[in-house]
Amino acid sequence: MTVVDAHQHFWDPERVDYPWLPAFYPELDRRFAFEDLAPHLAENRVDATVLVQSGDDLADDESMFEIAAAHAEIAGVVAWVPIDDPERAGELLARFGATGALVGVRTLVHNQPDPDWILREAVAEGLDLLDASGLPFDLVAVLPRHLEHVPALCERHPGLRIVIDHLAKPPVGGSALEPWSGLMEAAAASPNVFAKVSGLYPASGDRDPWSVDDLRPVFDRALELFGPGRLMFGSDWPICEVAGGYDSVSGAIFRLAEELSVTERDAILGGTATRCYGLGGRS
Repeated sequence: MTVVDAHQHFWDPERVDYPWLPAFYPELDRRFAFEDLAPHLAENRVDATVLVQSGDDLADDESMFEIAAAHAEIAGVVAWVPIDDPERAGELLARFGATGALVGVRTLVHNQPDPDWILREAVAEGLDLLDASGLPFDLVAVLPRHLEHVPALCERHPGLRIVIDHLAKPPVGGSALEPWSGLMEAAAASPNVFAKVSGLYPASGDRDPWSVDDLRPVFDRALELFGPGRLMFGSDWPICEVAGGYDSVSGAIFRLAEELSVTERDAILGGTATRCYGLGGRS
């Protein structure tokens, strides 16, 4: 079995501006590089990772592709392109595609003042480019409104694979799963929608203590809705450092996966990411 961490980041605030970083995670407002991650990959027997953009910034893209070129463990890069500017997006897709490392696209839609930004006509043209290129779109769904858009996006772009990051931030540790559960059910109705079991920290605050049992209700509901063939493990490193660190956060997901059949476990811990992102072909 190949274990794939389908969601991790690198950043260097001295090289790229990340406006959200000092505002939300001041303790993480410093450089995080491959040498910081490597020991955790070895400790947890993670074979490969998907490196995901941290800023809607070309400098962030350039940094990620440099790191991917230097480290074979980076199986692919989910980059930023301005999907609301289809002409420029097309140019960057061609440029990044030539590296052999581009496996998907993400933009920080939750930072847009308009929660309906994703439905704009220019954005639709950009998503059509991804559909035509066979590249998945990672969706950052923080507000219920973001999840509400998924069925409409699937109808507009029936061939586009959509990957919901962090299970759309469910109410971990809460007593009620609604409205998250119902919105995820509607999203999961499309077979082209996937989700990442990542970033699962208690709704009461990332820094609060938590346990595997806090994760179990949302994990079980996600498994019911998506099945193991559309769920993938991700660490959300280094943001997970505020919630116990790589070993603790990943270990909790591994423990939940160990309760499943071998086939289900292998899908969540690597098979789904490999299939969704088309990993394994980079040289």
